[in-house]
Amino acid sequence: MKVLVAAPLHEKAIDVLKNAGFEVLYEEYPDEGRLVELVGDVDAIIVRSKPKVTRKVIEAAPKLKVIGRAGVGLDNIDLEAAKAGGIKVVNSPGASSRSVAELVLALTFNVARKVAFADRKMREGVWAKKQCTGIELEGKTLGIVGFGRIGYQIAKIVRAIGMDLLLYDPYPNEERAKEVGGMFVDLETLLKESDVVTLHVPLIDTTYHLINEERLRLMKPTAILINAARGAVVDNKALVKALQGGWIAGAGLDVYEEEPLPKDHPLTKLDNVVLTPHIGASTVEAQMRAGVQVAEQIVEILKG
Repeated sequence: MKVLVAAPLHEKAIDVLKNAGFEVLYEEYPDEGRLVELVGDVDAIIVRSKPKVTRKVIEAAPKLKVIGRAGVGLDNIDLEAAKAGGIKVVNSPGASSRSVAELVLALTFNVARKVAFADRKMREGVWAKKQCTGIELEGKTLGIVGFGRIGYQIAKIVRAIGMDLLLYDPYPNEERAKEVGGMFVDLETLLKESDVVTLHVPLIDTTYHLINEERLRLMKPTAILINAARGAVVDNKALVKALQGGWIAGAGLDVYEEEPLPKDHPLTKLDNVVLTPHIGASTVEAQMRAGVQVAEQIVEILKG
């Protein structure tokens, strides 16, 4: 059995594959043309958020039985082509939940206390104390849009801070909401009443530009928007207008409609936004869990 690992993978995950007796071929982020060359005799492919496993790649791999995504989103895999070829697709949706949740809190604190702005000013030799007045989070309302694994982790953390919780999800889990003291409301109510709004929905047709100009205008002028889900859940052009126009107070973003974010993008010019390069799952612990969980599933499937 041969496994192509086409993205960086934790060494413990590689060990799982090798200990199962598989031959492991590693090449970091090959493009489509190179992938087509590599997959001719492989039984499994492991990727992260890239490279893309397209129909062309799948059709070039007659022995392929399983595609593993070390992480959550499957948008870089042609699921229809995989299904048509009888190929299983596995991922590790819970592996990065805590890491993403902690980054969301880091972004929230960072925007609320203007940490990144203050750091920039210090490095410029400017003592910007008056410009760095922030807000406390205790007693404020956090609105979680998408109350799944990550939303639940965030809710557990912020209860300890003393924040109130509003929740929105098309499939409400009332038991978990009760556990964290949260209340389900409709999306418009959540946007109007929350001091911080954090997004945790997948990118599908119904969530594309879920947060658009109309919905940004519903938010408080003192509110903060956090997006560590998928970039296109937010209309970035509308968000720039909102941040420039003071419709909302600030934003913390880990994901963008276009990645990498272009060097001179308007978001990079704003002092009331904190930007990180899609690092929600970039912790030692999450990387290890994601890799090992996918490797174990691949071993189970290939060994039948």
